[in-house]
Amino acid sequence: MPEWFGQPESNAEYIEAARTKETWTVRAADGSIVGVTLVDRHFPHVAEIHLTVVDRAAHGSGVGTAMLAAIEADAMSRGVRLLEVKTLGPSHPDAGYALTRLFYEKRGFLPLEETDLWGEATPCLIMVKPLGLGPQ
Repeated sequence: MPEWFGQPESNAEYIEAARTKETWTVRAADGSIVGVTLVDRHFPHVAEIHLTVVDRAAHGSGVGTAMLAAIEADAMSRGVRLLEVKTLGPSHPDAGYALTRLFYEKRGFLPLEETDLWGEATPCLIMVKPLGLGPQ
């Protein structure tokens, strides 16, 4: 998806992240990888989706939803109570990221805060999803 992953410095960061972060993949019937998610664990009760990408040809086929469901089930089995994702905020007009936000919203993520974490021209929207009720 070169239209989203066309910045060499960002791509280098994603490649390095894949070496250290928990990596989830989905394979097509032919064995090719059609989806990848990198997960970060900041605290025992929080997991963060660092990156998710689904091959353009597999969009709308349930790959992203299945990957997210597996990550959520695994997280809950480990006692994670909050799942987080950061994406481009709604104050930026990018239509592709509007679809990304919609994907997460349909799966129960709630917008928490839009910040300038990535710089003023790249607003960062923090979204969270509560997972089960653990010990209070």
